[in-house]
Amino acid sequence: MIRIGTRASALATAQSGTVVAALAAAGEPAELVPMVSAGDRTRASLASLGGTGIFATRLREALLAGECDALVHSLKDLPTAPHPGLAFAATPAREDPRDVLCGARLADLPRGARVGTGSPRRRARLLAARPDLDVVDIRGNVETRLARALGPGADLDAVVLAAAGLRRLGRTEVIDEYLDGPAAPGQGAIVVEVRAGDDALARRLRVLHDAPTWAATTAERSLLAALEAGCAAPVAALAGTGDGTGDPASPGNSDTTDTPDTPERAGTLGNPDLRLEAIAYAPDGSSLVTGTATGTAEGAGALGRGLAAELLAGGAAAWL
Repeated sequence: MIRIGTRASALATAQSGTVVAALAAAGEPAELVPMVSAGDRTRASLASLGGTGIFATRLREALLAGECDALVHSLKDLPTAPHPGLAFAATPAREDPRDVLCGARLADLPRGARVGTGSPRRRARLLAARPDLDVVDIRGNVETRLARALGPGADLDAVVLAAAGLRRLGRTEVIDEYLDGPAAPGQGAIVVEVRAGDDALARRLRVLHDAPTWAATTAERSLLAALEAGCAAPVAALAGTGDGTGDPASPGNSDTTDTPDTPERAGTLGNPDLRLEAIAYAPDGSSLVTGTATGTAEGAGALGRGLAAELLAGGAAAWL
């Protein structure tokens, strides 16, 4: 029995449950081990807490202590630097990576409308499109956030959430608008993490792995790492392969700044073309720098680092 550590929230257990179900279908019995992270215990804003890794620390400590065999993380919430003693084993196929608006469509919101989000990136995105909005910092689980805009005591006109989370919870009926374009690096993707050196378990978990997801998220997170920006920074990125097919890629070490730059780590995709689009926002949305780059899945890390350098040279260094 593989013990899968997960945050105890409804969304985290739902997405971790997809891993358990996939393992069961492959003949690998698994069970969830729910845990409460530091990020779940406080209602302070993500920005004030530093953002990066606040949901992962308790889980990683538990994995290293042997309280579970593997972890499931939302990839967008993880620091880009590797964690000592741990390694990524698999990235399952990605869910919808877009942001969504619940409560109203962006164009239909009146001047001064109150829109809730706990993300500095989403705040900057909203203000770049609609500087007249009153963007309110909010925390809480999905249902708590939705209630702020849709409940009987609603005090907001809309909230911004991730499409992936609502899809995993079966709550897509609350979506008023999909916001196209890049969102958080790694958004919509989850990753399974194990203790470094646990090769036998890593091989068993390979059945979960999706090569295009690994290549795309490696490019996105390598860009974020090169910008020296945390997962709460006002940076958006989205990568995709040409045909979305290919042989399993090997995640290897969780240091996304260097992988998968070699064929033995990356595998070979049916179509090696990888396109990366990124946006760096000023925190107040008053300025932004955009860029796109193309390369190969095998060079995903280098692709992200190269585009990061272009963003910095284009003016993003002023606020990142």
